[in-house]
Amino acid sequence: MASFVYVLGSADRKMGPKTYVGWTLDLERRLAKHNAGKGAKSTRGRSWVLLYAERYETQHEAMSREWHLKRDRALRKQLRAAAELCYTSC
Repeated sequence: MASFVYVLGSADRKMGPKTYVGWTLDLERRLAKHNAGKGAKSTRGRSWVLLYAERYETQHEAMSREWHLKRDRALRKQLRAAAELCYTSC
């Protein structure tokens, strides 16, 4: 079964831009959970958009990639900047 690694973005004037990295079997369902306040504790109280996703054949591959993306500050900074532009001009 296919698994996905994803990066979510959220922009808030008071709290500033944030990114969140996770993995899932169903991207749409997972994003809906995050936006309903039923996702990870750190994502509650914000509106999230999908910034980036990768597809993997196994959960193990997705989980491994998630671990690496969580530590890739340069990529997350680029995605956060892109999210800010979208929130201000889209």
